[in-house]
Amino acid sequence: MTYEFLVASAIGVLVAGGIFLSLRARTFQVVLGLTLLSYAVNLFLFASGRLVLGRPPIWDKAVSEYTDPLPQALVLTAIVITFGMTAFVVILALRSFLETGSDHVDGDTVPCDSQDGTADQAQKADAP
Repeated sequence: MTYEFLVASAIGVLVAGGIFLSLRARTFQVVLGLTLLSYAVNLFLFASGRLVLGRPPIWDKAVSEYTDPLPQALVLTAIVITFGMTAFVVILALRSFLETGSDHVDGDTVPCDSQDGTADQAQKADAP
């Protein structure tokens, strides 16, 4: 019973962190949020096959009970798809940054943002 609660709590924390980061204004944080959401889905798929310890994933005549191997195969497939999706989104974010000069999701630059370096430029422009 404690394993199910631990896995459910981990899935909840990953989903909450993924949603929080996905709603941020920076592309890198959005990419991390999508990655956390995909990790939560992987854990959910893995937990859907029932958490069973000490049993083989393949049926054997000597062993009466075994673990369902389908969720493990689904998680492996999801990991490959997540890696491809993350690489594609990182390349899109990089191209967007190189074309617009800003890493904001909406493409706007914020003049008072110290991370963009535009705050220093604005202060220099205001100086007499």
